[in-house]
Amino acid sequence: MRRTVGQPLAPVSSFNLHSTQLSYIVSGKDMRQQHSISFMTQSTRIFAVVAAYWVVSISLVFLNKYLLSSDELKLDAPYFVTWFQCLVSLVLCYLLAGLAHLVPMCFSFPSVARNPTLKIFRLNSHPIHHKIRLQVCRKVAPLSFIFVAMVTFNNLCLKDVGISFYYAGRSFTTVFNALLSYVILGQTTSLKAIICCGFIIVGFLLGMDQEKVSGSLSVSGVVYGLLASLFVALNAIYTKKVLPAVDNNVWKLTLYNNLNAVLIFLPLLVLTGDAGAVAGSQLISSAAFWLVMLASGVLGFAIGYVTGLQIQFTSPLTHNVSGTAKSCAQTVLGYLAYREVKTGLWWLSNVIVLTASFAYALVKRQEMRLQHQLEMAWMSAGINRIYCSDARCIADCENFTLDYFYY
Repeated sequence: MRRTVGQPLAPVSSFNLHSTQLSYIVSGKDMRQQHSISFMTQSTRIFAVVAAYWVVSISLVFLNKYLLSSDELKLDAPYFVTWFQCLVSLVLCYLLAGLAHLVPMCFSFPSVARNPTLKIFRLNSHPIHHKIRLQVCRKVAPLSFIFVAMVTFNNLCLKDVGISFYYAGRSFTTVFNALLSYVILGQTTSLKAIICCGFIIVGFLLGMDQEKVSGSLSVSGVVYGLLASLFVALNAIYTKKVLPAVDNNVWKLTLYNNLNAVLIFLPLLVLTGDAGAVAGSQLISSAAFWLVMLASGVLGFAIGYVTGLQIQFTSPLTHNVSGTAKSCAQTVLGYLAYREVKTGLWWLSNVIVLTASFAYALVKRQEMRLQHQLEMAWMSAGINRIYCSDARCIADCENFTLDYFYY
C-alpha cells in the first residue's frame, strides 16, 4: 500500500489488513490491564483456597472436640465417632464418582476403579460401576491399620487435651518422621534438621511443664498425642509404598483405606463398648446429633480435598506456612473459646514448637532442591547415578501435608 505525502504513519501496534482479514489493535495498556485482571483472578483463587483450608480444618477440630468431650452431649464414644467419619468418607467417594460419571462436563472426580464390572447403584437410569478388588484390599490393609491407629489416637488426644494445646501435643510428628526415615528408609538427617527437632522437643517439654503448672495436664492426652504423631509419620511412609497398588490414585486409596477402616473398627466398637453406649443414649433419636455427626464426616473428607487444592494452587512449602499459621490461629481461638488462663512460658512453648516446625520444613525443602540439582548435574554429565528420591520425598515436606490432612 502506497502512502501519500503528509499521511501519518500508522502506530506500531496497529495493523491495516484487507476487508477479508481480521483487524485488531494490541496496546501496552490493554496488555497491562489483562495482566492485572489475570493477577487479581489468580490471587483471589489462592485466597479462596487458603481460606477454605483454614475454615475446614479449624471447624473440623472444634466440631470433633464438641462430639468427643462436650458436657452437653455427654457421649463417651470416640471410636464410634471416628468409625462414622470413615463411613461418611467411604460413601462420599462413591457419590462424587457417580456425579462425575453423570455430569463430566460440570463436575470432575478421579475414578475410583479401573475396568469396572460391579454395579453399585443407578442414578437417572445411568448405572454407576465400581469394582472392589479383594487383592487390593489386602495390599492396602497394612496401611489401613496404621490409618485407623492414626485417626483414632488423633481423636483420643483431642478428647483429653484442650484445643490450645492440641497442635503442640502432636508436634512430635516431625521428630518421629526424622527417626523413622533413618530406621525404615536408612536415611540420615542433616544437622540443621536435627537442631530443629531438638527445639521441637524443648518446646513440647516446656508446654507439658506449663500445662502441669496450670493444672490442665492430661497424661493420657500427651500419650495419645505422641502415638498419633508416630502413626502420622508411619502413614506418610507407607502411603507412598501402597500407592502403586491403587494405580497411584489418591482417591482410590482413600476409598480402600476407609473401606478397610470401617471393617477394622467394627470389633473395636464392640470391645470398647462404644456401640452399646450410642445405642443406649438418647442421642440416637436426635436429628441434631446426627446432623453434627454428618457434618464432621463431610469435613473430614473435605480436608483432604482442600489440602490438595492448596498445594496445587501454591506449593508444598506455602502449604506448610499456611498450616503453621493456621495452627497459631487455632491455638488462639481455642484459648479464647474456652477462656483458658495460660502463662507466658506456655505461650513461649507454642512459639518454639511452631517456629521449629516451620524451620524444619524450610530446611528439608532446601535439601530437596539441592538433591534435585545434583541429580540434574549427574544426568547432564551423562553419569548413571540413582538417588532414592521417592523415599526422600516421603520424609520431607509431606509429613506436614499428611499431618495437616488429619487436622
